[in-house]
Amino acid sequence: MKFNMLVIGCALGMASAFVPQIHPRAFAAHHKTPPLHMSTLSPLTGSNIVLTPDPSGFDSEKIGGACVHRYNRSDSGAEGEYLMWYHAQSNAPQEEGKPPMAPLSSGSIGLARSRNGLAWQRDPVGAFSETVPGVSMGPNEESWWGFDTAHVGLGDVMKPMSGTAVVAQGGVYIMYYFGGSFEETDVASYGAPADGKIRGMKLRIGVAISQDGRSWGRVEGEDPTGACMGPYDLEDDNYKNFLDMNAPLPDGLEEELYTGWPNVITEEGKNKGYTMFYSTMTKEKKEKCIGLGKSENGFKWYKGGIVLRPGPDDYDIKGIARGQVMKDTVYENGVWKENSKLNMLYEGVGPDNKHKICLATSADGGLSWKKEGAVFDFGAEGEWDSGGVGSPHLLRLDDGSCRMYYTGQSSDGRTAIGVVRTKGTDLKGPWEREVSEMPTFI
Repeated sequence: MKFNMLVIGCALGMASAFVPQIHPRAFAAHHKTPPLHMSTLSPLTGSNIVLTPDPSGFDSEKIGGACVHRYNRSDSGAEGEYLMWYHAQSNAPQEEGKPPMAPLSSGSIGLARSRNGLAWQRDPVGAFSETVPGVSMGPNEESWWGFDTAHVGLGDVMKPMSGTAVVAQGGVYIMYYFGGSFEETDVASYGAPADGKIRGMKLRIGVAISQDGRSWGRVEGEDPTGACMGPYDLEDDNYKNFLDMNAPLPDGLEEELYTGWPNVITEEGKNKGYTMFYSTMTKEKKEKCIGLGKSENGFKWYKGGIVLRPGPDDYDIKGIARGQVMKDTVYENGVWKENSKLNMLYEGVGPDNKHKICLATSADGGLSWKKEGAVFDFGAEGEWDSGGVGSPHLLRLDDGSCRMYYTGQSSDGRTAIGVVRTKGTDLKGPWEREVSEMPTFI
């Protein structure tokens, strides 16, 4: 399903009942494909795991990229409700005779639901427009030329007028996602000491909208691939689609190999607009960095240059990726109050190539950042997340504490989504693993 700008304008002006109610229904009514290949790997177990791959689902291989909303349903007297969007990869076999797909956890996007943020239930149905059970948005099957025909991954889900702690009912969801096509690129382009080709690695960013959080319609960007943001690559004839040709080139602009994992914040008042932070790799130095984009309406985006780079300290010396940016806040009299500063939780890669979660702060709207160091480390040997942690997503709770969902990886490469919590408001922690109510959810 695709939307043009007229439809978007109408949709953004309408209110809708918030939460997609998940009711078990027969898959045969709208799903025509059989279940995917069964996974041979057992799901991870751990006291703070909230979601693991489903061996028989679209998410049978890898899982990650959680984005969580908490909704206040005080009008009905019911307790709050949580939604988690995430992306996952199945263990379907690779095509014979073709270069391998990019080794990412992206594939399709799913949805889970919780009453307390700790015990989660997957949506077993998914969108009616999708052919695989449980999928809210899968690879693009409508446009063969699209940037997202091979796999899609979650970046961010927004609602207009979102608050810091609780998102009220009503409005339209906007999803910023990334994807890859079956386009082949050289493995060596990404700094790997190897020959050969890889598919699906030239990532671009897209936008989709929804009125129920379950079924999504893509919004085609002006780029011929349908993307709203792509790499700044002078070898691409369409690179100017992402540049504001009526303004000077931004500082820090470098050629890029991909753009993915978008995170978007909004500004109100005289500086009203949207700012995007995305993960990229520079073409010349092969640095994994965070880039910036600017938009007046959330759909047409322009490059703003690289704003956060690796090093010089060890905790992110090998790369930076997958950041979540949020307004800085103080907790006073039971209320979270925003100020003008920004915080970024991001993934830093150390000299051992293991990922940990780090913190940076900005006082100028995200154009420059001060690093505060690593704030949450990977688990000790033998723990389920000993291979690395990343993809942080923060929620501020009513009691003044902060909860963070993250993707953890075991020493053998299996993944799950975990949860940690602070006792206070300081994002530096300490972060403590929060005990979930169920070890796995299958």
